[in-house]
Amino acid sequence: MDRTPAHSAARTAPEGAVTLDLTLDAAALTAALVDIPSPSGAEKALADAIEAALRPLPHLTVDRHGNNVVARTDLGRAERVILAGHIDTVPIAENPPNVPSHLDANGVLWGCGTCDMKSGVAVQLRLAQTVTEPNRDLTFVFYDNEEVAAHLNGLGHVAEVHPDWLEGDFAVLLEPTDGQVEGGCQGTLRVLLRTTGERAHSARAWMGSNAIHAAAPILAKLAAYEARTPLVDGLRYHEGLNAVGIEGGVATNVIPDTCTVTVNFRYAPDRTPEEAEAFVRDYFADCGVEEFVVDDHTGGARPGLTHPAAAAFMAAVGGEARPKYGWTDVSRFSALGVPAVNYGPGAPLLAHKVDERVDVSLIPEAESRLRSWLTS
Repeated sequence: MDRTPAHSAARTAPEGAVTLDLTLDAAALTAALVDIPSPSGAEKALADAIEAALRPLPHLTVDRHGNNVVARTDLGRAERVILAGHIDTVPIAENPPNVPSHLDANGVLWGCGTCDMKSGVAVQLRLAQTVTEPNRDLTFVFYDNEEVAAHLNGLGHVAEVHPDWLEGDFAVLLEPTDGQVEGGCQGTLRVLLRTTGERAHSARAWMGSNAIHAAAPILAKLAAYEARTPLVDGLRYHEGLNAVGIEGGVATNVIPDTCTVTVNFRYAPDRTPEEAEAFVRDYFADCGVEEFVVDDHTGGARPGLTHPAAAAFMAAVGGEARPKYGWTDVSRFSALGVPAVNYGPGAPLLAHKVDERVDVSLIPEAESRLRSWLTS
């Protein structure tokens, strides 16, 4: 595969700070964002560059909390729309490396975050720079730590400390959706199921009790699980219950006395978080689980496509709405009383992959559709 360096809109200032040129097109800006590494927990350089690029724009008020940047117009419009995107990525691959970015001969941009979701962030930045007289007041949110545990999420921190920054009538998360609106999102629950036994020498196994063997009913129940596929507000969701990790064992000559199976439940937004947890507890009730620990839990969000602002957005960008099978911060906006959808360039199935990439033609297309909605 022929790879050539992508043209970058990022420049290094004399003092070492990275600057972004927002006058370049969204595809070049995506490359520049990719070339500023920002795995979760290391977003400061990119947050600094975004803040520095937005502060000179006279039509925006810019605020910052940690590595989260919020920019707003204040034109007295009847409606306020939020365009939000996370600036962190999953860890950068080293072999082969997926940073810096590379543009191939077919117009495909390769690199960590090209799809999830620096192409969407580039669209945000282009709109922030060029849409100076929108038909709705705009809030642009760039936040950190979306790809890790919920308690670290920057949008959650802003909502807790500065809830007024996130007030609005409608929100768009520029997550990768292949340029199609994806409504709502599924909830995600991660639990630790622990079984116990008694240690013994493996040569005299009958003197102990094997905790790993005791986990067999848990695994059998998972293998027998039949996914629920409910219709929620016109969109068909698909639930999933899976083991994503198992840990046990002391040494190769010892019968283990503990075993932990980590289970992830992705559930449709017609369930409340309490109902989801109750379902999982009941599902494994007869499996000999000694300890049930909720390790991480964030609820889902209903599609909300009947809201007038969502209907206007659908009419502007076109296409047919689809369900969001993963979790996104649409859930957080829903909890704040702000209906939200997912819409952005990039293919969701390419997110988090070593060969993550985006067709650069999708980036200006998303920008154009959003611009039309915000200016027509």
